[in-house]
Amino acid sequence: MQRKIIHVDMDCFFAAVEMRDDPSLTSLPIAVGGAASRRGVLSTCNYVARKFGIRSAMPIHKALQLCPELVILPGRMDAYKAVSKQVLQIFHRYTDIIEPLSLDEAYLDVSESSLFSGSATYIAQDIRRAIEEETGLTASAGVAPCKFIAKVASDENKPNGLCVVTPAEVDAFVASLPLEKIPGVGKVTLEKLHALGLYTCKDVHAYPREVILTKFGKFGRVLLERSQGIDNREVVTSRERKSVGVERTLSHNIAEQAECEVILKDLYQELQRRLTRVGAKDRIRSLAVKMKFADFQLRSAEQKVAQLEPECYQPLLLQLLSKSQGRGIRLLGLSAQLNSEGNNALDAKQLNLI
Repeated sequence: MQRKIIHVDMDCFFAAVEMRDDPSLTSLPIAVGGAASRRGVLSTCNYVARKFGIRSAMPIHKALQLCPELVILPGRMDAYKAVSKQVLQIFHRYTDIIEPLSLDEAYLDVSESSLFSGSATYIAQDIRRAIEEETGLTASAGVAPCKFIAKVASDENKPNGLCVVTPAEVDAFVASLPLEKIPGVGKVTLEKLHALGLYTCKDVHAYPREVILTKFGKFGRVLLERSQGIDNREVVTSRERKSVGVERTLSHNIAEQAECEVILKDLYQELQRRLTRVGAKDRIRSLAVKMKFADFQLRSAEQKVAQLEPECYQPLLLQLLSKSQGRGIRLLGLSAQLNSEGNNALDAKQLNLI
């Protein structure tokens, strides 16, 4: 049976919620994230701001250079979660095979749906209609035979658009696709691909398979498959949490151990609360401290632990401070990596022997 996958992606979600709740913001360039500090990064921005070259994950100071009039909002996570829950309830009217990727996007498998005579296109249209009517927000969607193409397609006609790629259209759609569209192809991988003269999926498909596998290892196989429009991954309805973390971008650079410890103590307490909230306090495998220096270089240190203890982060902090070379510190983070639920008891016994 031919699979029918829909990828739904809310349009500039956080910013859209803010504009819906305060229409006076609609014509202004706005962004969400880090209003209390100009040293963080943006979570998202509206399409007015994007005309200035502003984008998600951009450092706030750079965004303000591009658009000094940018309105930066602190964000209201409770409001975003409430809307996300509302959208998820809409999804469940069409299928129970849903894989949320974040608050604002998800995969839906409608292969066995009898709605609209089994038309994934009409289902996607109706989902978008329901979202707009019930939340006042718009969403874009991609419809395709696999997750990879559905996700790429959902970005084709943004905002408030729909793109359908039928099985017969897969080869043509993928052939001219820029390689940066493939999930997992980051800046470094893209530079390596360009150095080989590879820019589109068609280029990879025509390149010697053995060379791709040699130069890119396990990811080389993914590259080869995606360049042919192949993606056999199923829509996964549940995901096991692998880590829990907290971090803080500082309003000014710090350098002293005592200053770091004050912040890590607060982060430790927040991490404990989050672990309790997700029921993972008994699944801890290791602890990690993350540190970003003034030159934006990111370092981390990790050690195995069976459970968290006060000041358990100190050895990791000292390890990172020894690599600071006098540089100021602009961000600190603390995270716990988790055992899988099924192997937790065995892993805990093994950790106690270390």
